[in-house]
Amino acid sequence: MIVRIMGEGQVRLADSHLTELNKLDDELLAEMQKGDHDGFRRTLHALLEKVRELGEPLPDASLDPSDLILPAPDATLEEVSAMLTDEGLIPSF
Repeated sequence: MIVRIMGEGQVRLADSHLTELNKLDDELLAEMQKGDHDGFRRTLHALLEKVRELGEPLPDASLDPSDLILPAPDATLEEVSAMLTDEGLIPSF
């Protein structure tokens, strides 16, 4: 799967990592629903860091389509909220 972090680029990520990422996604969604801005910021950064850690960066010139698009690290709670589906940022594949 190819994941794009807005403003950063793309990484190739094995599907086997989705369970781990979904846990952070669920936590992020809960914090957003509570309006916990500090928790939201902390968990968003943890989610993006985990994607960077587990993924293999693709070259900037890569034209592969993204399977998943995640917000930039400085995205606001409102911006991330607009990106959500019923399953959060990371849908079940």
